[in-house]
Amino acid sequence: MKKFIFLILFSVLFIGCEGVLDVNKDPNNPENVPITLLLPAIELNATYAFVAGEGIGQDLGVYMHQLSTREEANEYGADGTEYYLGRSWNYTYVGALQNIEALIAKADEMEAPHYAGVAKILKAYLFSQYVDIFGKIPFSEANKKNDGIIYPTYDDGKDIYPEIIKLLNDGITDLKKDKGSYFPATDDLIFGGNATKWIKTANTIKLKLFNQVRLLDAASVSPITGGTSLKDAIDALLADPNSLMGATDDGFMFPFTSKRTPDERNPAYTDIYEATQKSTHISPWFFEIMKGLNPVFSGIQDPRVPYYFYNQLNATMAGRDGNSFEYRVGGFTTIYFGSKGPDRDKSQDKSFAVYGIYPAGGRFDAGDAKQVGAESGTGAAPYRFLTYADRLFIEAELMQTNVIVGDARAKLESAMKEAFKQVDYVVTKAKLSDQTIPALNNAATTTTYINSILALYDAGNDDKKLDIIITQKWISSFGSYVDQYTDYR
Repeated sequence: MKKFIFLILFSVLFIGCEGVLDVNKDPNNPENVPITLLLPAIELNATYAFVAGEGIGQDLGVYMHQLSTREEANEYGADGTEYYLGRSWNYTYVGALQNIEALIAKADEMEAPHYAGVAKILKAYLFSQYVDIFGKIPFSEANKKNDGIIYPTYDDGKDIYPEIIKLLNDGITDLKKDKGSYFPATDDLIFGGNATKWIKTANTIKLKLFNQVRLLDAASVSPITGGTSLKDAIDALLADPNSLMGATDDGFMFPFTSKRTPDERNPAYTDIYEATQKSTHISPWFFEIMKGLNPVFSGIQDPRVPYYFYNQLNATMAGRDGNSFEYRVGGFTTIYFGSKGPDRDKSQDKSFAVYGIYPAGGRFDAGDAKQVGAESGTGAAPYRFLTYADRLFIEAELMQTNVIVGDARAKLESAMKEAFKQVDYVVTKAKLSDQTIPALNNAATTTTYINSILALYDAGNDDKKLDIIITQKWISSFGSYVDQYTDYR
């Protein structure tokens, strides 16, 4: 992967003139770029648009109360000038979408339909995330500078959604073609050129999008599905389970590594573990829900806590920074969202709780209470765009709301089990050689937790049952914040 990292801000500019000393020709932005270099640049920019520590995920993680910060996202204060928001738009529209248009054009010229298919699926996904966040976005006139469009119009979500579905269907069609001599391989950093996994991703994205508009009349003909009802479209997807994600490693994920030169680590890791002034804290509300200290799951402690959070202190240690804490439970210290208290702005860099091995590739909390630094973890945790666990939670939601027929309780149980397997999967990618980390899948504590959540589900009314499904999905998706925000909205 490292040979592609330098392309992160790469964009293709079609400019004229020849000559070695031609000042109108930027050697850092060449006119003719191989598709084998375009694709990894697109995938990396698409990831950076959303991952915490680099893109809009930093703000949405605070908005969804899994993170706390002193920055603009605190008190819901992020606006158009906010740092991470601006970077996300640049990564998306310049770094990814502009290059996607170039890749599709080159793939058509070269008769390389698999490249075009991957590009269309990525294009559909990026636009779907942005329309879900903002409602109105540049779409029909986006990235058409060569057509003289400098200020594109903002299209409505209701007009964009059908086009996104069409893009996904077109991408699937391209990936099913056999013709051509050019196929993605190692330049596809996500799936290594595996067309089947890209098709599963496209179909699972469609399932997610259909669910997100389920509050429309699911039984009536919908323009989003191209002429069928939402229910029929969802039933058709689920009729062939092999067409959707069906295993943990089917997940749509970007594989960060532990390499530091060039830096291929998850930005959520470097933002905390390598920073000398840390600004990202864990939300005390999220911590209390997982510890069973909040009425949401009162008395039910989540066994994922030491995988999710690493405490630089133990329960008896004083803070290394010499300042008093705004919030402390045992070795866990942090700040509140929206706090105006006297201890909010006091430095606790050497003391407060940070990301664990999940989702950022940090350190598993075995109670060793070390001060973290650049070498404390690997940063090799993948960024999870959409996963098999997400698919199962979506199905549970559709069953619970009677959009489709099925056993919502059984599907919730399957989703929770997969969520724990997903943590184990990330651990295998991100663990340190000096840490022995127990598996969560089928562990006694995992079984006890799942049974306790199912008992709450059984005792609840329909609204409570749906709340439990969405809350479990929210916990599972720690580190991937856009769909959390969409669920909330």
